[in-house]
Amino acid sequence: MRIFDPHIHMTSRTTDDYEAMYAAGVRALVEPSFWLGQPRTSPASFFDYFDALLGWEPFRAAQYGIAHHCTIALNPKEANDPRCTPVLDALPRYLVKDSVVAVGEIGYDSMTPAEDTALAAQLQMAADHGLPALVHTPHRDKLAGLHRTVDVIRESNLPTERVLLDHLNETTVKHAADSGCWLGFSIYPDTKMDEDRMVTILRDHGTEKVLVNSAADWGRSDPLKTRKVGDAMLAAGFTEDDVDQVLWRNPVAFYGLSGRLQLDIPEPEGLHEGNSILRGGE
Repeated sequence: MRIFDPHIHMTSRTTDDYEAMYAAGVRALVEPSFWLGQPRTSPASFFDYFDALLGWEPFRAAQYGIAHHCTIALNPKEANDPRCTPVLDALPRYLVKDSVVAVGEIGYDSMTPAEDTALAAQLQMAADHGLPALVHTPHRDKLAGLHRTVDVIRESNLPTERVLLDHLNETTVKHAADSGCWLGFSIYPDTKMDEDRMVTILRDHGTEKVLVNSAADWGRSDPLKTRKVGDAMLAAGFTEDDVDQVLWRNPVAFYGLSGRLQLDIPEPEGLHEGNSILRGGE
């Protein structure tokens, strides 16, 4: 089983996770930029973070045979902090980087006017740079949030077929599918979706334009949830081809819209800016 995790925050994970993911079949991933869990106090902290997504994390992933790509954006939660919003002016210099395969995560957290502004601006950046967009749908009042999100997307210059609506569930999947966007589902141990609910959605809505991710971060999450969805699909009677479509071909097709996917990773360099990852070795 080959797996492409289209949304996972490896900055928050250990090298043991990379090793376990490779053993489970993960060969590629996309790491969206997101918030730190505590407030950033200036745009400069974004720049160090973006640089890590472009350099350090691909280096770490390559040690374990996994192709690493990222998405870059001002995330919805921090769009409400005036100390952070100047980062919007600097995003274009990151959006031209080879391993950036979308603008994201963008979208809504609390559905504020500041989030409206940031979402519209970054959808335009995606259109300007020929990139797709990864859109975070809110965790609260999900259906209303999805309707508002789709309205803003339709008013933008970015076609819906170049947008992935993430963190969907049973209450939002039909409207999301009707929008023409791609459909993303985050599988968690306690919250969001689980494997069995995902299988039910796939039975009801099919496997076209559906992406499944672990969205694993520094909270309680599981970087092997993609594999667990694949196993649950097989146990429920889906074919190996169905599993391959959901866990590999669909994310490749969506992020391939960027023209930047590089799934055959080169032999990793010995050092990244002087760091080998090893402790006590040469």
